Amino acid sequence: MKPTYSNQSKTKRIELVFDLYRKYGEEDYIGEPVSQIEHMCQSAQIAEKEGYEEEVILAAFFHDIGHLCVHLGNFESMDGYGIKSHEKIGGDFLRDLGFPEKVAKLVENHVQAKRYLTYKFPEYFDKLSEASRKTLEFQGGKMNASEAAAFENDPLFEVSLKMRTWDEMAKEEHVPLPDLENYKKMAERILAS
Repeated sequence: MKPTYSNQSKTKRIELVFDLYRKYGEEDYIGEPVSQIEHMCQSAQIAEKEGYEEEVILAAFFHDIGHLCVHLGNFESMDGYGIKSHEKIGGDFLRDLGFPEKVAKLVENHVQAKRYLTYKFPEYFDKLSEASRKTLEFQGGKMNASEAAAFENDPLFEVSLKMRTWDEMAKEEHVPLPDLENYKKMAERILAS
């Protein structure tokens, strides 16, 4: 039975999320030159620089939280390339914590955006890192025409593609970590609204 967090106080729910980052964020980011926390912080920083609202910035910060959720239960691995269905695990985790659907859906959509882009633009596949190519196999591979058409009709389609762009950009070495307190305060504001 999966744990439920929605009945906990807002403070406890936020602490649970940020404890994952504090305890496990320094773990290897599946074959990339940065840690999990560096990757997710860089994604959020790019979203912030581009002027997106807090829900989108927080979704960028949380986009790979499903990989950290491995420490909360038993999940299937992608042969050493992280957790299978990490986008769904992360989205469901955030929903259960009470985050808005937009945040959870954007977390889920970052993988769908990769599948879409490799379908729509075959050259996009060539730009993927080796780790990203490997995980694509576990994530359903390229979309087919009907999946792509459905995804194009998603109200979050455009920002989901941006999330994917940030995901690919957020692999720079030696970028100082921002103060996580800023993201914590964002989370508090969003859960309070």
